[in-house]
Amino acid sequence: MEINKRVVIKIGSTTLTHADGKLNINKIKKIVKEISLLMDDGYECVLVTSGAVAAGMGTLQLAHKPTELDEHQALAAIGQVELIQLYSSLFFAFDHTIAQLLLTRDDFSNRKRYLNARNTCQLLLDKKILPIINENDSVSNEEIKVGDNDSLSALVAALIDANLLVILTDIDGLYDDNPKTNPNAKLIKTVHQIDDDLKAKAGSAGSKFGTGGMATKLLAADMAMRNGTDLIITSGEDPHNITRAIKGEEIGTHFIAEKPALNARKYWLRYATTLSGYIHLDKGAYQAILNGKSLLPAGITKIDGRFDRGAVVEILYKKEKKAVGIVNYASSDIEKIMGIHTDKIKDILGYRYSDEVIHSNNMATIE
Repeated sequence: MEINKRVVIKIGSTTLTHADGKLNINKIKKIVKEISLLMDDGYECVLVTSGAVAAGMGTLQLAHKPTELDEHQALAAIGQVELIQLYSSLFFAFDHTIAQLLLTRDDFSNRKRYLNARNTCQLLLDKKILPIINENDSVSNEEIKVGDNDSLSALVAALIDANLLVILTDIDGLYDDNPKTNPNAKLIKTVHQIDDDLKAKAGSAGSKFGTGGMATKLLAADMAMRNGTDLIITSGEDPHNITRAIKGEEIGTHFIAEKPALNARKYWLRYATTLSGYIHLDKGAYQAILNGKSLLPAGITKIDGRFDRGAVVEILYKKEKKAVGIVNYASSDIEKIMGIHTDKIKDILGYRYSDEVIHSNNMATIE
């Protein structure tokens, strides 16, 4: 049984490159063929590709990834040209046009840019054009990086309302132990919930040409599942696994999406935004937001950071993250009104935007 018709396919650096970091042209040709045939079959595909830095390393014949940010950015700039030229020529041979989008976390955290990216992808898919997406490593830094293309692919899946995300990596899926050291390790075929025990099985190791290990893929799975998107992790050794996964064959590890999913705005708040500060709550306010209520000034005990009205902040109870939300007041105003009743806001500030510091519609709780 076919799973869906709108899919995101994420290809990691280890799948795209040889051991020395140079692009594996034959493997990439096979990947392009698989995606092209799926598009011919009516699937709407988005490709999230790693490989720019690895391609740059191959071009400059470097054996190790540099640790300095500016060198990393330069490699990305060099490699991205080679990578997208290769994709363009290969997809052209199958009569498919591609488009390139280079994104950073700012493109997701800024609501207007997020919607612009969403509209662009939708238009490209409507025109049967393949969006090829990578993080803009040539300009990004730690403050604006998504961090890894596993998380980026989950954000993209939410961006385009995909039903399935397929992540190709250097392993068959998630195992109950490390299969490289334990020959008796068993593949976990289906996951309905990601708990601490499962996270412990994921480990943290990645390759020298990539940025993610199984732990980042579990994070991506959690993000995807909460958006209502299934996710399959499978080996990229055989590119035909892309088609097998999309057409419903039992392959790799299949993470089953939650039903119902978070609504689009709350998903954006929880996963795509950049935090500007912190608000600490008392017990009553914490219980109120858990029950879907708005955050009122009376329940605020402390704030950290400086932020403007409209910023996204993290909400904490007993120093633990419990929610994120968009504030109706700047930090300087909240400091003046925290702990007081709403009918005193205007007396203290001279104006009142709202009774709520954060309205429930602009808040996403975290279990």
